[in-house]
Amino acid sequence: MNTVTIRGLDPDLLEKLKRTAAKQEKSLNQFTLDILRQSMGCSKGKKYSREYDDLDHLFGRWSADEFKKIQGAIDRARHIDEELWK
Repeated sequence: MNTVTIRGLDPDLLEKLKRTAAKQEKSLNQFTLDILRQSMGCSKGKKYSREYDDLDHLFGRWSADEFKKIQGAIDRARHIDEELWK
């Protein structure tokens, strides 16, 4: 990999870069590479072609009792009948 040194960064710009990188949970180096790629038209494409949101309304809606009931049904369905595999 090649290395580039950027000189003359003013403190405000550096602070903004660091703050934005931290918000995106990226290192300063990774964030800088990402914005350089994006600005030069070399950005990496998304891993997935479509983001699904059709089940978002269900997120976080199960109570503890509902979860236990549903998980119990799943666990029962996953039971392997040993007699069938002899």
